[in-house]
Amino acid sequence: MQMDRRRFLNTALAGACSAAAMPAFTPMSFASAPGEKRFVAIVLRGAMDGLDVVQPYGDPFLRKLRRRLSLGPEAGAHDLDGFFALHPALDPLMPMWRAGELGFAHAVSTPYRDKRSHFDGQDILEAGISGRHGPEDPGGGWLNRLLPMIDGAVFETAYAIGTEELAILRGEFVNASWAPKTRLKLSPQAQLLLEALYESDAPFHSAAEAAIEISAATAGADDMNGGQKLKNAAALASFAAARLNEETRIAAFSLTGWDTHQRQFNTLDRPLTELATALTVLKDQLGRNWDNTVVMAMTEFGRTVRENGTGGTDHGTGGLMVMAGGAVRGRQVMGQWPGMGEGDLYAGRDLMPTADVRNYAGAAISGLFGVKASDVERVIFPGIDLSAPPQILL
Repeated sequence: MQMDRRRFLNTALAGACSAAAMPAFTPMSFASAPGEKRFVAIVLRGAMDGLDVVQPYGDPFLRKLRRRLSLGPEAGAHDLDGFFALHPALDPLMPMWRAGELGFAHAVSTPYRDKRSHFDGQDILEAGISGRHGPEDPGGGWLNRLLPMIDGAVFETAYAIGTEELAILRGEFVNASWAPKTRLKLSPQAQLLLEALYESDAPFHSAAEAAIEISAATAGADDMNGGQKLKNAAALASFAAARLNEETRIAAFSLTGWDTHQRQFNTLDRPLTELATALTVLKDQLGRNWDNTVVMAMTEFGRTVRENGTGGTDHGTGGLMVMAGGAVRGRQVMGQWPGMGEGDLYAGRDLMPTADVRNYAGAAISGLFGVKASDVERVIFPGIDLSAPPQILL
């Protein structure tokens, strides 16, 4: 009887969600897998300025290249290790840093170079390959290629949520996708009924509330203000946590707003606050499962080391990866720092990449799910070398 009730409630929630349109910038995907380890990928669309998020204030060239941005501890950034400082908007994440549940990898990138197109950069990031449509392209997204390598993974329960398919989980092993055309419109009575149905089942009650919040937050998405987008980020993370507390073991969603060509001093605060909110909600709602979780937030490329004439930054190369979770070896900024002197830069304008972002992701999924390094190198991320993987897991 309990299983019948849960199946009915699941169907009711799916029906409610199927009427809810999530805007293109907030796709979410899930996949089911055995075991207790959990992995969450967050795609930061728009090219996050890693130099402003984790500021290398100890590099003497930073102040020569940026007069109004990335001002370090003197402007309220949180000193991390005497060389790097965390942007003030990420203040809510400092308890995670102190607990060893937050870390970063600097000067990372995909193999994508020079054209600096958001669309191409995101395609390569989510495909996990070295270039678009090359002979080495195995097809699909790299999280999708991971699924058949996890013993006992249930591919039928993998599905995508959003108005566009999230490419990182696209492929032959994801059998269900959801792309609604209408919005969730619940009358007050219907909303009360849905909440009552889920009242005695905490995980599904949380998921129902998140579905309602997502619908409310995405109404009029084109005109969404900062508060609404913040609510949307919280709802996405809450929905992901509810699923991860049940059968789901792999989740992915995206956050936007990182394309800061102008007035970055003001405009970067909002997406950073969204990211902090999403990570905080995941930690709070995953509870004990947070201890077995790795969250990786990654972006298509970095931004120029020199600020432009409008107080922003332009499309660059080397960027930053954010890592969080109880299974992360945190409280460190990983990677080889390339320096910011004129001779150190890529193409004379960008932070020089010293590591492939795929190596960090490959090390995480290999360690979490027991996938052989050779399979990661051959199938999931063709061309990477995991002979000396970064030590990012506890």
